[in-house]
Amino acid sequence: MPRIEKISELTTMRLSIYLRCLKEMAAEGAASVSSDTLAKRFHLNSAQIRKDLANFGEFGVRGVGYNIEQLSEHLVRILGLDREHQVGIIGAGRLGMALTDYYGFRQTNFTVTALFDTDKTKVGRTYGEVAILDISEIKRAVSDGLIDVAVIAVPAPFAQEALDIVVEAGVKAVMNFAPVPLKAPSDVKVKSIDLTIALESLSYFLATKNGSE
Repeated sequence: MPRIEKISELTTMRLSIYLRCLKEMAAEGAASVSSDTLAKRFHLNSAQIRKDLANFGEFGVRGVGYNIEQLSEHLVRILGLDREHQVGIIGAGRLGMALTDYYGFRQTNFTVTALFDTDKTKVGRTYGEVAILDISEIKRAVSDGLIDVAVIAVPAPFAQEALDIVVEAGVKAVMNFAPVPLKAPSDVKVKSIDLTIALESLSYFLATKNGSE
């Protein structure tokens, strides 16, 4: 296994895409696949596939390709998906509840175990089967093993405070949906999902496309 700092985030994201593609082919009954076939089928780059996988060892057989089941198992272990992850969502508003309902969680090993909020009218209730807890309880939840991933789904002005609380509780992996940059210690990984930036990128595409017509 290579040293973690040598593997870029883009590489790990591509590994996740490869795993999804392999699962689709396995569901269709395929047993093996070459990097070229995988690339053509899913509009990927075959050279990039080989380079990414080479970071972690030799998985394919020349002239045969990759055993889909074995490669999938390797990628699952590399991505740490061979164990369950417990997700705590900070913010029991519309976004937090929508994320709790996200169907993708049910297809993975990520499970939303709790919602956290400061609103006393929400605390103590449940959303579906997920309890809404006071934000002050997050440290206990982390120490009890209830949470190892946190999702920040609060308004931008409160996002940094929410992150500070999460970090203080001991969480090392955080996904942030607030449209604001956050500061975290070097040993905490924060992944920000900014829908506004994505939409503005699409707007640029439309503007340049319309300008060229």
